[in-house]
Amino acid sequence: MDASPADELLDVVDEHDEVVGRLPRGEVYARGLRHRCVFVLARDPDDRIFVHRRTATKLAFPSLYDMFVGGVVGAGESYDAAALREAEEELGVRGLPRPEPVLTFLYDDGPGGRGSWWSRVYEVRCTSRVSPQPEEVAWHAFLTEAELTERLSEWPWVPDGLAAWERLRAAR
Repeated sequence: MDASPADELLDVVDEHDEVVGRLPRGEVYARGLRHRCVFVLARDPDDRIFVHRRTATKLAFPSLYDMFVGGVVGAGESYDAAALREAEEELGVRGLPRPEPVLTFLYDDGPGGRGSWWSRVYEVRCTSRVSPQPEEVAWHAFLTEAELTERLSEWPWVPDGLAAWERLRAAR
């Protein structure tokens, strides 16, 4: 029997991204403790971006749209290992090239939010046919950057993904 995502152990980190503890994800979320996340922008061979709507059962930001695949970094896991693992899991592919790190920032969900997390943004080229996990992805498509930009004001997006997108665009 699979363990619940809420039971997955995460490293709790400080404002300098140094590990200060280790707790189950459910407790980290409930207490709004700082942890680590990865965001991977996946492009197909035509340079289109993988966009998806999260399932209604996700612990964080259910049913919202995202232009990144990714998630939390497990306890003792590196950002790079988490980026590759999460990208392959969510896209439903194997043998992806190593995602390239682009930038790191501290995301803060604001008052009444889920807390803050260190966020590392990556990019990867996916040449395989995707088969996203039905537990993670309710809908998906590859959109051009112009199509994605057009939908930013039309669809409800995950706030941390939007923050990562804005920082990625500013860094280019």
